[in-house]
Amino acid sequence: MLAVMSENTSENTSESMVALVTGANKGIGYAIAAGLGARGWSVGVGARDGQRREDAVAKLRAAGADAFGVPLDVTDDGSVSAAVQLIEERAGRLDVLVNNAGVAGGWPDEPTTVGLETVRRLVETNVIGVIRVTNAMLPLLHRSEHPRIVNQSSHVGSLTLQTTPGVDLGGISGGYAPTKTYLNALTIQYAKELSGTGILINNACPGYVATDLNGFNGTHTPEQGAAIAIRLATLPDDGPTGQQFDENGVVPW
Repeated sequence: MLAVMSENTSENTSESMVALVTGANKGIGYAIAAGLGARGWSVGVGARDGQRREDAVAKLRAAGADAFGVPLDVTDDGSVSAAVQLIEERAGRLDVLVNNAGVAGGWPDEPTTVGLETVRRLVETNVIGVIRVTNAMLPLLHRSEHPRIVNQSSHVGSLTLQTTPGVDLGGISGGYAPTKTYLNALTIQYAKELSGTGILINNACPGYVATDLNGFNGTHTPEQGAAIAIRLATLPDDGPTGQQFDENGVVPW
């Protein structure tokens, strides 16, 4: 249970820790990068947009964080390979990977009318992009003494919550929500394969955060939404793996 984790859970918080946060130039991703940077970590700001990426890095550095830009399009093999090379040359390892980059598509979108191209785009970023980045970064993660992977999921991906009477998750979603369900299943399989390696992999549910993905209609701030990912990124070595959490504890699959 998340409740048993103290606020000072990490055995691995030090200025030498290296993290990569994808989609970190704004919103929750930026808040995660800022939170890790405030703990003295060296944080890679992964983002496609060069100007937004460098603006984010400059803002983080102005706040005292050891931030660096990582040009990264999670849908492009060459971009991901270049990101691996950049981190290899800069640090020689990666301690934490936060797979935060994602796209939302339309909402609500009924499965009978959702466009196939929309579904392909969502799966390519929200699922295949996570596989692409994770697998590419694994050799660097294996060099860490305390490797962690945090996947940014959502309550809408929970089949249990989706089928619980009275639970309102914002309407029918034939595109976005199923990609998070797919991501949940994927995390379970990674946890099984990585068992015994020291790599802890978990999903974070940030809650209904006000970002441009929902027209800034959420009830949580990006900082509030980032808190659970930061806690999972700083888990002690005996922390959980293969589970899903929000600010209140375990979220059912």
